[in-house]
Amino acid sequence: MELDKLNISLTGRKRRQPKLLTFAGDNRFLFVLALLWSVVTAYLVWKGGIKTAGLLAVLLVALPILYGIMAYPPFALVSLMVAAYFIMWVIRMSLVDFPLGTIMDSFEALILVTLFWHQRFRPDWSFMLQPVSFLVLGWFVFCLLLVANPDAASQLAWLYSFRTMAMAMLMYFAFVYFINSVKLIRLIVVTWLSLSVFAALYAMKQEYAGFAQFEINSISDPLNTILLYIDGHWRKFSIFGDPVAFSYNMVVSSIICVSLIPAVKTKWLKVLLGLIALLYLRVMLFSGTRGAYVLVPAALGFFFLLNFKTKLIPFAIMAVVVLIVMIRIPTTNPTLYRFQTAFRPTEDASFNVRTNNQQRIKPFILSHPFGGGLGAAGASGARFAPNSYLAGFPPDSGYVRLAVETGWLGLLIYCSMVLAALITGIINFFSIRNRELRAYCLGMLIAVFILNIGNYPQEAIIQFPTNILFYVAIALIVASKRIDKQEQNAVLKPVSAGNS
Repeated sequence: MELDKLNISLTGRKRRQPKLLTFAGDNRFLFVLALLWSVVTAYLVWKGGIKTAGLLAVLLVALPILYGIMAYPPFALVSLMVAAYFIMWVIRMSLVDFPLGTIMDSFEALILVTLFWHQRFRPDWSFMLQPVSFLVLGWFVFCLLLVANPDAASQLAWLYSFRTMAMAMLMYFAFVYFINSVKLIRLIVVTWLSLSVFAALYAMKQEYAGFAQFEINSISDPLNTILLYIDGHWRKFSIFGDPVAFSYNMVVSSIICVSLIPAVKTKWLKVLLGLIALLYLRVMLFSGTRGAYVLVPAALGFFFLLNFKTKLIPFAIMAVVVLIVMIRIPTTNPTLYRFQTAFRPTEDASFNVRTNNQQRIKPFILSHPFGGGLGAAGASGARFAPNSYLAGFPPDSGYVRLAVETGWLGLLIYCSMVLAALITGIINFFSIRNRELRAYCLGMLIAVFILNIGNYPQEAIIQFPTNILFYVAIALIVASKRIDKQEQNAVLKPVSAGNS
C-alpha cells in the first residue's frame, strides 16, 4: 500500500479535517437540517408516544424506498417480485391489521407513475406496437368497461376483483418498458429462481418439521381442514396462499431451470440448475395438487417440441417411460397415488363434480355475452351479492370463472391475448440470435403455456405471486426480442460504416 494514500500525518503537520466537519457551504446546511430533524423528531415522540415513534421509523425507511423506486426502475421491479412472493406469507402471520393488498396496489400504482415519469426523459412507446401489448390493453379496457355491465349484481364485487386484476395487467407495460438489457433480465430471472428456492426449502420445513404456530392457526378452520387434510396427509402451501399457487410456481420455476441448461456453458452451473429443478419438482409433490402433476409432462413435451433434435430423442423416450411407470406402478404411498389419479380424472369424484357444474352453468354463459360481472362467482359473490344467481356457484377453474364473470366475449378476448403471447414467443424463440436471450424467451414461453393449461383445472393466475409473474413472463418474451434486435443492429452499424 502506498504511504501517500494513508490518512496518517507522517511529517508532523496537522492533519486536514474532513470536509463534513468544516461546517462550510452545503455541509453547514446539512448539519443544520439534521439538527432540526433531530429536534422535531424528539418533540413529536415526546408528544405522540410510541405510535409516533413507530410512524417516524416507517417514514424513515419508506422515503429511501420511495426514492429507489422512482429513481432506479430495476430496484422497483425486483422489489415488486419480492413483495409478491411474501405478501401471502405475511398476511397469514397476521402481524398487522392493515390490508396488505392495498399496499401492494399502491406499490404497483407507484411503479406506473414511475413509468410515466421516465417517459418524460426517455419517451418510447414502441412496445405498444406489439400485438400482445395491444391485446393486454384491450383486455384491461374490457374489464374496466364491465363496471357498466347491466347484469352485474354488485359494483363492489367488480371493484374488489378489478383492482387486483388491473394492477397486475398493467405491470406488463412497466416491465416491458424498463427491461432494456440482458443484465436486467438475468437479475429478474435469478431473483425469480432464488425466491422459489426459498419457497421450496420452506415447504420442506413444513413437510418434515411441521407447520409454524401461525400456520396451524390459519388452517384450523374446519373448511380449510377439509381442503388441506387428505388421506392422512396435510397438503403443503409453503409461503403461498394455497397449495395450488405453490405447486404451479414450483413447476414453472423448474421448467425455467430446464430451459436455461442448454444455454449455460459451465458444467457446474448446468448441474446446479438441474438439481434446483429436481428440488422444485420434489417439493411440488407435497402440495397434493393434481393439476400441477399434469403440467410437468405438458411442459417437457412443449420443451422437446420447440427444441427438436435427434440427440434429445433418447431423453424424451426415457422421460415417457418413467412417466408411464409412475402412473402404472402399484403403490400404497398417498402422494404417489394422488399423482397417479391426476392422469385418470374420470376416477376422481371432484373432477366429475366440476364437470357437472360446468354443464349446469353453460346456458348462463351462452346467454350473457358480458357475463354476470367481475367478482360475481365464488367467495366474492357470496360476500358482496349473496342473493345473486352466481353467488353459490364454485368456478373451480380460471377459464370457467372468466366465462361466468366476463361472458363468452371476455373469454374470447383473454384467449386472444394468450394466443398472441404464445405466437409471439414462438416467433421470437426461433429468431433470437443471442443464446442467453433465447433461453430466457423459451423459459417464459413455456411458463405462459403451462400456466394457461393449469388455468383450466384450477384458478392458476389469480393469486400472488402468479398474477404478477404471468405478465412478467409475457413482458420478458417481448423484451428479449427487442434487446436481441438492438444487439444485432449495434453489430451491423460498424460493419456498414466500414464498407461505406
